[in-house]
Amino acid sequence: MSLDEVQGARAADSDAPETDAPETEAGTETEAGTETGTRTGTGTRGPGGWAALRPLLLRLHFYAGLLIAPLLFVAATTGLLYAGSWQAEKFVYADELTVDRVGASTLPLSAQVDAAKNAAPQGSVTAVWPAPEARDTTRVILESPGLAEGETLTVFVDPYTAEVRGKLTTAGDALPLRAWLSEFHSSLQLGEFGRNYSELAASWLWVVALGGLALWIGRRRARKAALVLPDRKATGRRKTLSWHGSVGVWIAIGLVGLSATGLTWSKYAGENIGQLQDSLGGTTPAVAAKVGGAPAADAGGEHAGHGAGDGAQTAPPTPADAIGIDGAVAAARAAGVTESLRITLPAQGKGYVVKEQDKQVPVHLDAVSVDPADGRVMDELRFADYPLLAQLTRFGIDLHMGLTFGLANQLALAALAVLLMFMVVWGYRMWWLRRPTKERKLSAGRAQPRGAWRKLPVTVLLPLAAATALVGWFVPLLGISLLVFLAADLLLGFAASRRGAKV
Repeated sequence: MSLDEVQGARAADSDAPETDAPETEAGTETEAGTETGTRTGTGTRGPGGWAALRPLLLRLHFYAGLLIAPLLFVAATTGLLYAGSWQAEKFVYADELTVDRVGASTLPLSAQVDAAKNAAPQGSVTAVWPAPEARDTTRVILESPGLAEGETLTVFVDPYTAEVRGKLTTAGDALPLRAWLSEFHSSLQLGEFGRNYSELAASWLWVVALGGLALWIGRRRARKAALVLPDRKATGRRKTLSWHGSVGVWIAIGLVGLSATGLTWSKYAGENIGQLQDSLGGTTPAVAAKVGGAPAADAGGEHAGHGAGDGAQTAPPTPADAIGIDGAVAAARAAGVTESLRITLPAQGKGYVVKEQDKQVPVHLDAVSVDPADGRVMDELRFADYPLLAQLTRFGIDLHMGLTFGLANQLALAALAVLLMFMVVWGYRMWWLRRPTKERKLSAGRAQPRGAWRKLPVTVLLPLAAATALVGWFVPLLGISLLVFLAADLLLGFAASRRGAKV
């Protein structure tokens, strides 16, 4: 029996309340899974409100879970690997990241940069990240021939002895392992085409999470605790449903957050999000670095990839560098920019840009630009002065990446990923347990019957259609895939009606 042949069949136990009592809001749920009207003195009227919306939501949740769940499972698996990459790279690249012995004092940054230049004479230094902790190495970032777009060569220097600890090809602040896993999570290493998978998963994740949450909360239950705690006495499909629903309550906010922040990196929805943020005055500001005080261009770094770091200056260094990198750092520190520094070297007509990059709470993300001729601070930018929307975007992205609370953040992301994988498995198990038992070989789990939208009151249907169209336009892959679902459903329904007519 094919899927379309069983969609109108009895949906017993599809979403029966915990008490096995019928729902009595505006209508009742029958054994066949359809909703009957409510008796009045003048006859029968159609259900309204939640009772009318629920069958449509059931059908949408069923198909979204069935067809999008594999992408969600892959995204959760790759996201789990990425969450663990922060700690993994500390072990894999321990030689490059740490020193053997902490010295009494560090050498000038200029001496460390000279050591890096000697180790990589073919490269051009664009940025320097001084060692943030006593046992850390200094990172000297170079543009080097033969590297792919977005890649740089990083030389790791012992700040006490100027010994070169190693060289690695990096992408922003991501070392090779994390850079590879970041690309694997976002595109499965399939380039621009592969990014469609992650955008499609992120586009549907919030729909599936919020739809499932509404369905679960809307069920009648004998015990209020059953909303958030699985029923350990239940068996079979009811037990699986109990775990699927209660765990979903716990992780729903996290899943919606991952969906929203993940879309900021997407190709299509991400562009719309960026435009909306700009129109609402939430553009992320940038420190003015041009000598003479000309305004700087928008930083535009909030929607970059997981491994994104500071944009490197590729123009030739300006000859009017009288203060050197040590003078620039001294000027920045005097201006209060002191934590986890990243220094971008001057390009032609621009000065030094010294930024804080400590994204753990409390964050330190202030920045200054310094005139390379005389050490004058040309511009200051404090994170406290960012627009509120830009601050929230920064926090959201860093939470998604596992930065805001460090190891605790990464463990929370890993737990979310594992639980999402379980949610997918439980969902498929429920679908399997709902299949007809007489024809197991070709049978499939039942879906909510068609035509639920026709039972919606016009006052609900029209706003719902308008909201769906707006969301589908703003999140294009969601809108396109939803149209595909609807078209396929119409074709299956037409084929089923033709077969029924012949019979």
